[in-house]
Amino acid sequence: MRLLKKYGALYVMMVPVIAYFLVFAYYPLVKGLQTSFQDYKLMGDRPYVGFANYKEVLHDSLFWEAMVNTLVIGGGILLFGFISPLVIALSLNEVLRTWFKKMAQMILYVPHLLSWVVVGGIWIFMLSPDSGIVNMILVHLFHRTPINFLADSGYARWIMILLSTWKEMGYTCILFLAGIVSINPSLYEAARMDGATRWQQLTYVTLPQLNNTMKVVFLLNTLGILRIFDQVFILRNPTIASKVDVLMMYTFQKGILEIKLGPAAAASFFVLVLTLALTLVVRRMTRFDEV
Repeated sequence: MRLLKKYGALYVMMVPVIAYFLVFAYYPLVKGLQTSFQDYKLMGDRPYVGFANYKEVLHDSLFWEAMVNTLVIGGGILLFGFISPLVIALSLNEVLRTWFKKMAQMILYVPHLLSWVVVGGIWIFMLSPDSGIVNMILVHLFHRTPINFLADSGYARWIMILLSTWKEMGYTCILFLAGIVSINPSLYEAARMDGATRWQQLTYVTLPQLNNTMKVVFLLNTLGILRIFDQVFILRNPTIASKVDVLMMYTFQKGILEIKLGPAAAASFFVLVLTLALTLVVRRMTRFDEV
């Protein structure tokens, strides 16, 4: 009772947060798990069918096709979305003019603030084979024939990877810059006194001190590998669907378009379990607990 009286205000402040997660996170999770074991209909009886929905998903070739697409696209986003912001953050850290550094950060961060609807519209226009700036450069500077990037299955996955990397690069870059700023300046002074070059300072001071930040960023990026949806939904078309349809798109098609809520719920729980397993593996490999 003493603790309740002492920290009562804090407990009251926690009530809306706990209620939010119970109503909008845990209840849908439990309800989805229940649905995955039912022959779920919008009206009428909803009998339990055991693991029939899971078996249906596992025997569906489209599910495994979506799995491959998810791993390829998600793996590419994880790799490029980690390395590119790191390189840019390390480069910006070497810039001496503060105004240029701040302007570069602002320009890089703007795409993160835009929705995928806006970003998709921008790049659909830029990649257009008729009036897109990319094809104009190819035609006038390199004398190439226009390429319909968004209808060519050979470019489809790369477009998803590179656009996702471009959109989130500014946000991740700021996380790395925050980690760089927190490094003790005395370490650089000691390195300079020992005659270390800028490259040696980067190799032996900046990167080792940035290790914990890199672990956090890599783990956060790993959580999103199997939950790719927005960019695929906006940029896909029937011509490239077989190369870009991912697990969340498969769930959307089953649940919303085909009204097969049981298999859709089962597929979503496969995504949940795989995300958990992948996160645990990455956590163990990166020794995240030692942050």
